[in-house]
Amino acid sequence: MSANLQNSRKKILYLALSSSLLFIIYISYFLNPISECFKLDGESNSLGLSFSYNLEMVQNFFTARSGSQLDCYIKFLTIWDVVFAMIYTLMYGSWIMYLFNNKKIYLTVPILGMVSDWSENYSEVLMLENYLNSGSISQTLVSIGSGINSFKWVMSSLTYLIILVGIVIAIKSFLRRSTAN
Repeated sequence: MSANLQNSRKKILYLALSSSLLFIIYISYFLNPISECFKLDGESNSLGLSFSYNLEMVQNFFTARSGSQLDCYIKFLTIWDVVFAMIYTLMYGSWIMYLFNNKKIYLTVPILGMVSDWSENYSEVLMLENYLNSGSISQTLVSIGSGINSFKWVMSSLTYLIILVGIVIAIKSFLRRSTAN
């Protein structure tokens, strides 16, 4: 392996480790505390955490919260969750780049996951604004948001699978080198 390639891999490893630390810090000190303003005990605290949702689930989620909680949820979706998607995409992408020696094609999956997360957030905001303005929720918006949400979870699962395959390949490669020495 050339010195330039080794140096590049080290930089990617540092980026992967740093972004993993940033991911943990962001969840612990920003995402979880900020989301307290709309959480309810014993209730689902985000529509995006389920694989899919229907009109009744969305209606129940919205009606269980006060106006200030829903305003907080909108802020969460438009600011804090958008940043979170960038952080987790950076983390997953850097690990993929490290494990697969800069094969950028694999980055498509986590990037599509991030874009679908943002799109799903936007559809939730549209549902919320519709609900706050008229008291009703569009079935079409719910279906679109739920479909995008399901796609997000498929991309997330594929991202984990890509990383898992990369780890298995790295372990096999390490074991082969150690038995050869």
